Amino acid sequence: MLDKFYEQLSATSPASVIIISVAIMLFAGFLGTRVTKLLKLPNVTAYILVGIILGPYCLGFVPESVASGMDFISDIALAFIAFSAGEYFRFSTLKKNGAKVVVITLFEALLASVLVFVLTFFILRLGLPFSIILAALASATAPASTMMTIRQTGAKGDFVDTLFSVVALDDVVSLIAYSVAVSVALSTLGSGFSAGDVLLPIAWNIMMIAIGVAFGFALKFLMAKRSTDNRLIVSVAFLFAMCGIGAAVNVSPLLGCMAMGTVYINISGDDKLFKQLNYFSPPILLLFFVKSGLGFRLDALFSTQNLVGGIPLIVIGVLYFIVRIAGKYSGAFLGCAVTKKDKKVRNFLGLALSPQAGVAIGLAALGARVLGGETGSLLQTIILSSSIFYELVGPPLAKLSLYLSGSYGKDAAEETPLSTVPTREEEVDALKDRLCAIQKELAVKEYARSPEEEAFMEATEAAGESSETSAGAEYNRKKFINKR
Repeated sequence: MLDKFYEQLSATSPASVIIISVAIMLFAGFLGTRVTKLLKLPNVTAYILVGIILGPYCLGFVPESVASGMDFISDIALAFIAFSAGEYFRFSTLKKNGAKVVVITLFEALLASVLVFVLTFFILRLGLPFSIILAALASATAPASTMMTIRQTGAKGDFVDTLFSVVALDDVVSLIAYSVAVSVALSTLGSGFSAGDVLLPIAWNIMMIAIGVAFGFALKFLMAKRSTDNRLIVSVAFLFAMCGIGAAVNVSPLLGCMAMGTVYINISGDDKLFKQLNYFSPPILLLFFVKSGLGFRLDALFSTQNLVGGIPLIVIGVLYFIVRIAGKYSGAFLGCAVTKKDKKVRNFLGLALSPQAGVAIGLAALGARVLGGETGSLLQTIILSSSIFYELVGPPLAKLSLYLSGSYGKDAAEETPLSTVPTREEEVDALKDRLCAIQKELAVKEYARSPEEEAFMEATEAAGESSETSAGAEYNRKKFINKR
């Protein structure tokens, strides 16, 4: 019935089919969070489940033509996520923990790849090209669900800072590992080894980083003395430009946008822009996760005709799912032990590294073209299907790790010991907070807000209540008082 309705609607107004589908995705995503809120699950889980239900392989509320035409949403969502992650790459913090983060990232990313390769090549005997590409893809971690879970809980502290840094660097490692894996696979398939197969993807990503650095300096210059509306317009324009450049050279915008955010926060010290974008991005992130669920094909996993090396796809997928999580957790645990991180970080960091989407799905599409034919298609099916399950299991695990580590909840106050001697920067921040408090007491009653500021304050306070923290509302209240 829905197919006929969409066919008739498409004949008269094709644009209306897209608009109605997006509206359905937004409404259904919102309703899904009402259920997961009762179950105390992250919003990301609701979005993916809603996508599976609405998709063409279930109820069919969103046509396949619309779902397949929304690939650009993934790039845009990754751009916002990566730019936000750049805020946590402050040079002052990296000087203290940079080496430790690199060690932890190498352990968790490479151990996951090694275990998956041992499983697929030595135990299941699936062939070197298939095994090495699948193993390289196992190293990637999805930052989107982790970012949304942290934002929803209001978590903060050393655990969160370490997690952000590891997730960001993780994709750098996965891109390099994938480039090497593809070159080995091509030489095995008889295409011959070519240095370009290894160096070209790395070169494109270096170019994206360089453009991101340049955009970061340009953004700092253009943000000076701009209104709130224009700051948002300019920053979104830069992010969309990064997406367009990445799409033109078939490279993820992740590293470029991350570089842009890193440069901007370090040369400007302005974290207000990141908060502005956090209010703008939720609908985009919702569409990204719902769209991920739309493409899930359960029938492909259980089909008896889909075999790799004589082994059913469902068996490969389940084993890959389990072994990769084990590799991520073990690698993070060992990396934290080597760097002597706090036991709360060591014991629970691996739980938050299980999600896999975005970069892994994009690289899987490229890997499918390298392998070609049915084998390439099955590789893509494994990554997509497992990514769906990772995104269902990953956010609850991430939320659990944040709670157990004391990053939010009743133990969050215990994160910083009372005996810790404050640094000069912490003393300056404390002085600023005191001055803001005095200004608030003296001027908040007399301060006359404009209607636009009143509306923004109401939205900010509502967002603070929904994420179980009023930090954002308090921050913006200070900002308006200081502008007086």
